[in-house]
Amino acid sequence: MNALLARVFTSRLFWPVVLLLVLFAINVIAFPGFLSITVRDGNLYGSLIDILRNGAPMTIIAIGMTLVIATQGIDLSVGAIAAIAGAVACSILLGSDDPGSPGVVALAIIVAVLISLVLGVWNGFLVAVLGIQPIIATLVLMTAGRGAAMLLTEGQILTVTSAPFKALGAGFLFGIPIAVYIAVGVFVLAAVLTRRTALGLFIESVGINPEAARQAGVRARGLLFAVYIFVGICSAVAGLILTANTMAADANNTALFIELDAILAVVIGGTSLMGGRYSLTGTLVGALVIQTLVTTVYTVGIPPIATMVFKAAVVTVVCLLQSPRTNQALVTMRRRLRSRSIEKEVLA
Repeated sequence: MNALLARVFTSRLFWPVVLLLVLFAINVIAFPGFLSITVRDGNLYGSLIDILRNGAPMTIIAIGMTLVIATQGIDLSVGAIAAIAGAVACSILLGSDDPGSPGVVALAIIVAVLISLVLGVWNGFLVAVLGIQPIIATLVLMTAGRGAAMLLTEGQILTVTSAPFKALGAGFLFGIPIAVYIAVGVFVLAAVLTRRTALGLFIESVGINPEAARQAGVRARGLLFAVYIFVGICSAVAGLILTANTMAADANNTALFIELDAILAVVIGGTSLMGGRYSLTGTLVGALVIQTLVTTVYTVGIPPIATMVFKAAVVTVVCLLQSPRTNQALVTMRRRLRSRSIEKEVLA
């Protein structure tokens, strides 16, 4: 029993889950109907459903970001890639005679994803081939990407009318938002590819020691290309969901600062920015924490402008609780309590 409790308390998921439960409790106190889910026209509605749907784009990007960070990298261009994907899709739909055609919508989505894939290849080339630091390599596209999206939209907000495209962001399937299905699909795909094959081990080995991994026969360059391509595709999917939800491509505001939320979700989930071991489940919990925090800000009545301050506070608290010194202090405290318990039993 003591061993089980020790494993629970030392798990990197312990404090994020505790924080998520605390946020839920705050919301229930401020809004008693927070946990209630209603059914209207066969679809599920409620605060919990809103958290899952609104957090889906950030969760998708965070999953890709987890694999990038596991290789000692980072991608600051995910928001710009998402904006480009949305701008490309809306441009194709507006240029079509029948924007509501499923074939046209499919073409717009495929082209947007392929362009994002190319952008992922570009980031991978800068990092893996030219050896540029990931934060600098992706900062280039982060800056230029918004400009490219502005060129595609000619500085305007492109609005479209297309029912099939709108379903991507605001549609339901069997009562659950389609965006949630997509996020779950990306999570399952990443988990199967990295945890049911040797790919995850190779990614961790590159993140821990790239030179040792290379000498062991791991093709680090190919892995770096793969993870940056994957996060590029994730960014495209997230951008399409965000654009479809509003039915408008806004190059300036689509997925703005989403890269920061994705990184925060990864860090809260217990993945180290130094690379190596990572946790997709932790990232999922971290994404839920970030989105629930945003919802809590609105529920409690705190001005939205203060959201970033609360995000910073939450990340600071979680990082402090997950730090090695804190874990060591908890272990020491448990040992002392156990020793005192044994002493009392002996004296008795």
